Amino acid sequence: MNGQRSVSEKKRLLGAAAVGLGALGVGELVAAVRGGSLLDGIGRLAADYAPVPVVETMVARAGRYDKEMTRLGVALGGVAAAAGMALLPPRLRTPAAAAFGAGTAAVALRSTDRSVPGALGGLAAAAMLRIGLRHRPTGMGGELLWAAAGTGLLATAETLVRRADDRHRDRARRVGPMGAHVPVPEDGLGSEPGLSPLITKAGRFYVADVNSRPPRIDPDQWRLSIGGQVAHRLRLSLADLAEQAVEFDAVMVCVHNTPGAGRCGNARWFGVPLTALLDHAVPESGATRLVTRAVDGYTISLPLEPLRTGEWPGYLVIGMNGEPLPPEHGFPARVFVPGIYGQYAGAKWLTELELTDDSHVDYWWKRGWPAEPLWVRPESRIDVATCGASGSGKFTVAGVAWAPPQGVSAVDIRIDDTEWLPVELGAETAPAAWRRWRTIIDLPPGTHTIQARATSRSGEVQGAAERPPFPIGPGGLHTVTVTA
Repeated sequence: MNGQRSVSEKKRLLGAAAVGLGALGVGELVAAVRGGSLLDGIGRLAADYAPVPVVETMVARAGRYDKEMTRLGVALGGVAAAAGMALLPPRLRTPAAAAFGAGTAAVALRSTDRSVPGALGGLAAAAMLRIGLRHRPTGMGGELLWAAAGTGLLATAETLVRRADDRHRDRARRVGPMGAHVPVPEDGLGSEPGLSPLITKAGRFYVADVNSRPPRIDPDQWRLSIGGQVAHRLRLSLADLAEQAVEFDAVMVCVHNTPGAGRCGNARWFGVPLTALLDHAVPESGATRLVTRAVDGYTISLPLEPLRTGEWPGYLVIGMNGEPLPPEHGFPARVFVPGIYGQYAGAKWLTELELTDDSHVDYWWKRGWPAEPLWVRPESRIDVATCGASGSGKFTVAGVAWAPPQGVSAVDIRIDDTEWLPVELGAETAPAAWRRWRTIIDLPPGTHTIQARATSRSGEVQGAAERPPFPIGPGGLHTVTVTA
């Protein structure tokens, strides 16, 4: 008897899971037709409120696929929620479905951009969920039909959203060149196979933020507002900013970039020095912080005084490698302070610079990260460790190192925990940029470990102690193993 009940319950759960997949497909398609996404809205809520250990574990495990994993997790969570509703007494299923619809609509409408498409998608998903739970599919055929329909609708919605994103990306690219297109100088190391280039292409540059997709912003309507505690309020277009912008080379590093990881990149940026913008606005005496605010309300704030005096060289960036910022990198504008981890350097998809006092509370402060910016420490990465002619024992070891904003003064490697040996440094394009390095070593037969460390011009040496990113940034040496 118990076995029959167990089989019946499993069938009911499978049917409800298929209904949940179908309901999600309907909701996502309704949102996508209107240019939004139900899954992305729920994913942003998860990023905002999930416990820090959960977020840190996901970032470490998912790597560059964190956004895709978030969307998959949201979809699986929705299916699981639908299956759970099937276990409720019949009189509670309608209220549960209504609560699901109200909850998802509230999630979509809670942000400053008020995603009406996401809200409509949530309501449509709830309606379909209620219908499916009342008339659950029976038999394997019915369950497969609901599941297939849901999967197809989700795929169709994803296609619509991607097409809208591609149209926006093309429109952003048509804004025109952003920069003087000065040729990238040579550093003397040539094009060693496997060695990172001096300038990272935008498509290869890491992406890290709490949004599943970049917002779509009309460049013709967009204006940067500078206000708060200032004598002169400003509203500037992209054309206004381009007239004052300058090019500079700098490495940007994610706070989650553990030794040897790829969450960093070196680009030629095009932006307006924050000193110039602040001189135009004229901060009032009570202003102590510069709040950078994105179109969705996300904020990162920075101490005002070092930015105003130029002690911290910050920029309002509108271009990357001679072109407008790609949407995933903050189009139409972002703030960047070379030397500060990207999480603290300033908001992407910028809409406002607000000067205020110390009463402002940032997004990351609420998540347990320190209030003051975290500075990038000297770090070296081994890109290449390859043997030359077979049996020669000669290895080419090469990589990149960074220590912004002061610059890299030296890179050393060591073999099997022996003494440190200096390597050849490529020419420096800018102190805030990364610097390439290379050396050739002779290794006896066997297995060996190679480590690298960087030293900054200020005399700081890269530390060997391993440390996770949270809460003060990662630590440790990149180590590779080779066999001669």
